[in-house]
Parts: sequence; C-alpha cells; structure tokens
Amino acid sequence: MSERIVFFNGNWVLASQVRISPFDHGFLYGDGVFEGIRAYAGRVFKLEDHMARLYASAKTLMLTIPYTPEELSQKVLESVRINQLQDAYIRLVVSRGAGDLGLDPRSCPEPTVLILADQIQLYPETFYQNGLALASVSIRRPSGDVLNPAVKSLNYLNNILAKIEANLRGVPEVVLMNAQGYVVEGTGDNIFIVRENRVITPPSSAGILNGITRKVIMELALAEGYRVAEENFTLHDLYNADECFLTGTAAEVIPAVTCDGRPIGNGQVGPVTRRLMAVFQEFARSTGTPVEQGTSVA
Repeated sequence: MSERIVFFNGNWVLASQVRISPFDHGFLYGDGVFEGIRAYAGRVFKLEDHMARLYASAKTLMLTIPYTPEELSQKVLESVRINQLQDAYIRLVVSRGAGDLGLDPRSCPEPTVLILADQIQLYPETFYQNGLALASVSIRRPSGDVLNPAVKSLNYLNNILAKIEANLRGVPEVVLMNAQGYVVEGTGDNIFIVRENRVITPPSSAGILNGITRKVIMELALAEGYRVAEENFTLHDLYNADECFLTGTAAEVIPAVTCDGRPIGNGQVGPVTRRLMAVFQEFARSTGTPVEQGTSVA
C-alpha cells in the first residue's frame, strides 16, 4: 500500500511528513473535535450530517474552524480522491492548536486541521456473520452535566478505559451504563435491542452520542415497518431481548448474541438484525456525495 496523503493545515502532504506541535492542546489536553466518516463505492456517506455535528461540537467548545462547512466538505472529498479510494474511512480532526503549557485556549491562535483517508475493518467478518460476545463493565459514562456526550471531542479516555476492560475480559466489545444503571452504548458504538419486533435504543437524555448511523438505522427500521422507540433499558432488558446489535460509522451494523455469558434471544443473529444489516449496506452504497462530482445525490 502506498503512503497516504493527508490534508494538514492547508496543505496536502505525505502522512509521514505531518508534524504536530508538542504544544498542541489537542495532544496535551484532548482539546478538539473530530468526525469519523465513511465512503462507499466512491460516495461519502452522510457528509452534511457529519459536518453539522462537527461544527456544533466546535461551537460548544468555542473552537473556530478556519474553513466553511462547504470548503471543508470539499477537502474531505478530495482526501478520498487523492488517495484513489472507493471505500474509505475518513478521520477529520480539528484541535485547538499550538499554545503554551497552560489550559487556557486563548493561548492557541490557530487550530490544527487534519484529514486522513484510509481503510478500516473494526471487526473481523466472522463477527458480522455470527455475532459479538458482550460484557458489562464497571466504567460509567459521564453524565451530561459533567461532559456533554453530544460533543464528539478528542477526549476519549472514558471509552479507552472501557476498551481496556473489554481486553481484560476477553471480549471484543463491552456495554457501558450511566450513573442510573441504564445501558448507554459500547466503547464506540450505539446499541439497539429488539423485543417483539420493536427496535429500541437509549434516548439522547441517557448520555449517548447521537450517532449518525444510529439515526439512519432508526429511519430504515421505520421504513421496513418495525416500531422504533427511544427508551431507557437495563442489563436485565438486554439479557432478555430477542436480538441486539450495535451501530457506528466504523462498525456499521454488527450483531451481538451474548452478554455476560447469557445468550440474547436464541444466541444467534436474529432476523430483524440481518434485515437491517442488509438494507443499511444497500442504502449506504447507493446514496451520499460522489467523490468525483462533489455534489450530493441524497
């Protein structure tokens, strides 16, 4: 594989030539925002939605992005095109930029902007066919009054601590709960359960990131005739669900068949999950912003 070309502070350079300042507050303090974006068959999926979330996160952090959403969208498209990719995972990062060793963001006059397009496979194909084993963990999601989960920031330590626990438990993914004991999400994915053909996912108020794939799946499930609800649920509800699956930009839609050693449903990938996996792939590969033309078709 040839070395990737990345967009870095206004220039296209080889990935090995990128130099982040040791004084960058994104590196020092996790002060910044990011988006993970997918391209399918030469189309960037839900680009406008990703841009809206990026700029909303930046506004909350009072972080001024030195490009308009339209300009940055074109850079995202170009990152796929210049690396000659059809299917890609794009990481768009805006950090506070270089400053001093203090916390004050006012010491950082210019943000750092990085766009990297590459390929990703978060889980092996066998997990999509046979399902994941999940485990609940002791790590809790911070409440919204501590760190608003709607802000997709560079501070992912909570997720990483949960992933460490997943590794120690010998499972590929874990389930996090909030302080009230309700299931929230995985380390980097939203979670759904299915009960009697009802597709249920935790509400925003539970302390989740409003995932773009999550939103798409809710819309597709409604179009398929399923009842969709945003409701709090517990581990007890998860253990006794008919089906379970996770959604995310990198993971897409992936089934889970056990949790804490308990089979979910019959312990196999269920029909609702399989149907939603199929319609998502069809939808993702037929919509989006074409990389070549740069105009939206859906």
